[in-house]
Amino acid sequence: MEFLFNTNVQLYILAYLVGSIPFGLLLAKYVGKVDIRKEGSGNIGATNVLRVLKEKNPDLAKKLGGATLALDALKGVFVLLIGYMLGVSEATMWAIAVFSVIGHCISIFLLGDGGKGVATSLGVLMFMVPFSAIVGLAVWLFCAKVFRIVSLSSLFGVVGAVASSFVLYPDIIHTPIVIIGFMIFYKHWENIGRLFAGKESKIA
Repeated sequence: MEFLFNTNVQLYILAYLVGSIPFGLLLAKYVGKVDIRKEGSGNIGATNVLRVLKEKNPDLAKKLGGATLALDALKGVFVLLIGYMLGVSEATMWAIAVFSVIGHCISIFLLGDGGKGVATSLGVLMFMVPFSAIVGLAVWLFCAKVFRIVSLSSLFGVVGAVASSFVLYPDIIHTPIVIIGFMIFYKHWENIGRLFAGKESKIA
């Protein structure tokens, strides 16, 4: 058990645990008085929080949706900041980023269930490769305006962020970014099926 006293290992565990916190579920349940796992898409992310609460309390929906988005993005950044202050290596920082996204997508607090990972990925990429994160966000916004489908916009945004990182940051190790991209695509597998079937919901 000596490995648990290793600073890197402690940061990885912390990143996973903090990433696992289901802020959307907690905010919707204790503030909005709704279990979002049983309504809408059943997802714990900001989109479902907004969609479900919009029918019950439009004003609260915007606040809780925004809070969920911000907290999901910042929880990965929180541990990265700790790693940065401790002066850990770039490889360790990338591992922290990946574990944060894995925690959100496969939460220990939800017995392996979790969110899609988009907001948390945006947060860690904004910290590690900010220009690529901005490209991904810009692609997301453009696609959301054109197609009005959150999942499709997210997938295009991820592709934009990952692809641009090879151009804007040619000297870094890209494996963690690709892993994050694959994780998001994996969590969107059902959405992809609905997109091909023409059954995916659009932004109201």
